[in-house]
Amino acid sequence: MKQTLTSSKRLQLGLVICALGCSVQTFAEISTDKAKALGSTLTFMGAEKKGNGQTIPDWSGPLSAPSGYKAGQKLVNPFKSEKPLFTITHGNLKKYKEQMTPGQLAMFAKYNNYKMPVYKTHRTMGYPDKLVASTKKNATATKLISTGNGLENYIEGIPFPIPQSGLEAIWNHIVRYRGGSAVRTIVQVTPQTNGDFVPVKFQEEFTFNTHLEDFDADKMKNSNILFYFKQEVLSPARLAGNVLLVHETLNQVKEPRKAWIYNAGQRRVRLAPQVSYDGPGTASDGLRTSDNFDMYNGAPDRYDWRLIGKKEIYIPYNAYALTSSDLSYSDIVKEGHINQDHARYELHRVWVVEASLKKGARHIYAKRVFYIDEDSWQAAVIDHYDARNELWRVAEAHALFFYLEKVPWYAFEVLYDLQSGRYLALGLNNEEKGSYQFGFRRRERDYTPQALRRSGRR
Repeated sequence: MKQTLTSSKRLQLGLVICALGCSVQTFAEISTDKAKALGSTLTFMGAEKKGNGQTIPDWSGPLSAPSGYKAGQKLVNPFKSEKPLFTITHGNLKKYKEQMTPGQLAMFAKYNNYKMPVYKTHRTMGYPDKLVASTKKNATATKLISTGNGLENYIEGIPFPIPQSGLEAIWNHIVRYRGGSAVRTIVQVTPQTNGDFVPVKFQEEFTFNTHLEDFDADKMKNSNILFYFKQEVLSPARLAGNVLLVHETLNQVKEPRKAWIYNAGQRRVRLAPQVSYDGPGTASDGLRTSDNFDMYNGAPDRYDWRLIGKKEIYIPYNAYALTSSDLSYSDIVKEGHINQDHARYELHRVWVVEASLKKGARHIYAKRVFYIDEDSWQAAVIDHYDARNELWRVAEAHALFFYLEKVPWYAFEVLYDLQSGRYLALGLNNEEKGSYQFGFRRRERDYTPQALRRSGRR
């Protein structure tokens, strides 16, 4: 009898084939002919336009802003009327485990009340036309430097829409478009095992080099700055006034990240070399590293990267319900994990990338496995392993799309510690006024240590 492959089996076969062909780190360029697939069978970001013929639809363009929506307003949930197709629980877990990560399965093993509401899949992500044009150029022009820890011939957009290695895929996440410049007020929580928490409020802003008010394209050719990032603690009182400034570099071998901290109590600015790799995250109570921020950031040089392939996974997506001003932080932050009643999971194709700590390198995570959304190049889920190769922490990013500005980003990100039973959630905005402000105008001089010192308020 002639046998046919199911969609699931075809995906598994594809994973095996790609694992054999993509396991070695390579810096091969793609041909002009191969790049022609962008905008044809692939979106300009490199995702497959076609769905799976069943649960994943074809990509038909980014989500449009609802009628009457204005910049700066709280995001409106365009899928508010939808109900879950089903909910994954302990009772039906076996039926869906092939489309879940080991970390997600570990959350079910850890918590008896854990669940995942699964909704209809909507492929809402996209980028502005300018970024689409840049990405098309990058496809054949952008290269990894010899060690893979920086980019050449890159300005903005996705550098490797058709990735040939794990390093190329992870660089797509690191440098992806987040509006060019933005300012936001967000909250971070680190609940105790009983659910009690004290919110830490940040005001954050960043500006990519290309979006500086005094940006000079000729000067940019000799610049190694990717973007500038500033984070001020607004509360609680014991931390208020402390400010972090980061100059993120593109070629991190030529010039590592630079960081400074303004200490409000001492009224002085000092270098902060610990703001990298597994240095402690700001006010994180030891629950995240510096490179856990934005799911993953910084220099990738301490790991060997392997592109395993693509797979269909249930990932947090279109998480507009979690940004609602009808919810308080205490409605979301619960014992052990966030309130999954407000979460939304959808079946999407993801790139699977494995990062293994290099021999002789140091980091508290010996291995990380990334599940990166094909439509946005954002990391959706990351499983973190300790030195004993035991699953330690599980990161989930509840993704959404800022439809007016065409910016994929996160409602917030969560990092669950399976060993301590605690977690960190970063990016909560429900009780704050308005949404993110994009197109924030700054000059290069606004991001100097001298400017940081002058801006000290305490």
